[in-house]
Amino acid sequence: MTSLSKPVFSNSKLGLVLIAATMISMATLYAPLANAAPIYKVIDEKTGQVTFTDRPQNYEQQAGKKISQTGVTTKESRISSSNSDNMSSPPPSSNVNTTTQNTAAKNSPDAKPVVNYQLNITEPSAERAYRRPAQSIDVNVQVKPELQAGDSVSIYLDGNEVAQGLSASIATVNVLPGSHKIKAVLKNEKGQTLKQVERTVYVIQNNTTLQNNKKIAQQLLAYQNLPWYQKVLLKMRQEGKQPNMQSFTKPIVDKPMTLEQPVTN
Repeated sequence: MTSLSKPVFSNSKLGLVLIAATMISMATLYAPLANAAPIYKVIDEKTGQVTFTDRPQNYEQQAGKKISQTGVTTKESRISSSNSDNMSSPPPSSNVNTTTQNTAAKNSPDAKPVVNYQLNITEPSAERAYRRPAQSIDVNVQVKPELQAGDSVSIYLDGNEVAQGLSASIATVNVLPGSHKIKAVLKNEKGQTLKQVERTVYVIQNNTTLQNNKKIAQQLLAYQNLPWYQKVLLKMRQEGKQPNMQSFTKPIVDKPMTLEQPVTN
């Protein structure tokens, strides 16, 4: 009896060991599945873009998002979700590249240095009046430091360019009486305005000159209306000659010619 009980005890012990090993294997096999998270598919109804994630709650509050669960699970869901989110995110803005390029352009040895110009109208130095048409408006502009290559100065009268350079002389013959704006504008080679300065001047009518011109015009008109003999008398008086009034009043009678008397004119 003793010899028969030992094998039975050994067989039962072996069965328990096999059962325990099987349970451990199954636990090891299903442990990753227990820790795995479901993967969700998010579809943007406007663009049709598809995003896979294990965090659907991030998209639930967004309008136009269609969320559905897939049959795929993975224990590395966080890594997959992070990668998918990065793939669906828009590319970074190019502002960083633009800033880098601008900085490189400024630091480039070929880049033109930025000059802080000082622009001033020295003539007229203040508001003043000019008589029309006797006086001209003389304009002088001063720039410090000297102009760099490609930069230029233009002079304007009432918004119209009248000269290029640092000086100009503007005739007032065709300028109407009243206030006018003189402006000097400094531009770079691209036509961009760097500096500008403005001055107000006044043009008034020269009444003395106007009256003299009117008087001369009246005298010329009166002279044109004079008879021819009065024009001759006036011309002789201007030349300092004493006119013979009889030659204008008595008719000239032809005299007969003789041999003793020479012909006189």
